[in-house]
Amino acid sequence: MADSIVILTGAGISADSGVATFRGPDGLWEGHRVEDVATPEAFARDPVLVHAFYDARRFRLAEVKPNAAHHALARLDAEWPGDVLIVTQNVDDLHERAGARRLLHMHGELLKGWCLACDGRFAWDGPMGSRAVCPSCRAVGQVRPDIVWFGEMPYDMERIDEALQRADLFASIGTSGAVYPAAGFVQTARYCGARTIEMNLEPSQGSIFFHESRMGRASELVPAWVDQLLASRG
Repeated sequence: MADSIVILTGAGISADSGVATFRGPDGLWEGHRVEDVATPEAFARDPVLVHAFYDARRFRLAEVKPNAAHHALARLDAEWPGDVLIVTQNVDDLHERAGARRLLHMHGELLKGWCLACDGRFAWDGPMGSRAVCPSCRAVGQVRPDIVWFGEMPYDMERIDEALQRADLFASIGTSGAVYPAAGFVQTARYCGARTIEMNLEPSQGSIFFHESRMGRASELVPAWVDQLLASRG
């Protein structure tokens, strides 16, 4: 029986809430090449475009709500007597709005800013723009979205790795298994003895590393899985 659970969530869990997945079939991210909006080089080259892109995403975030999968994981977080860590690749706040607390955003958060002048990080709701003022040091034009872009190191990797090594159960929900380091989490967890399960619309690129695969929408699969887990505790 599992005691320590690590859960990785990706774009697929928020897709049922209407949040656009990372890349469409044409390889574009909401109409833009990733290289133009999600790299440090893009920000240095055209901060106006990058800010406009994230300002629009921040605006649309207010129009969506957590779905049944988010609420189920929040319930697991609240009711599971052992360790739970939800690691999300998503930059939205839907896990928080559903009530999850034991949570890490490994790719940053859309509703936070990062000042390059003082290294401060802070909540940010609404437009940011290229002339944003840091609330800590008052520097102008040095604030960027607190998002981990391509070429940058994801957050909290040491804590995540430690949790994976202790885990009895690892679950991957709504992620393609194509982007590292998150794509390697299942191998770490399984090597250290965890039972592994994926829930996805289709098998991930790392599907062979999972003991069990359940295919379907996260909003349907995750509540059923959580009910099963909590029932197993009696």
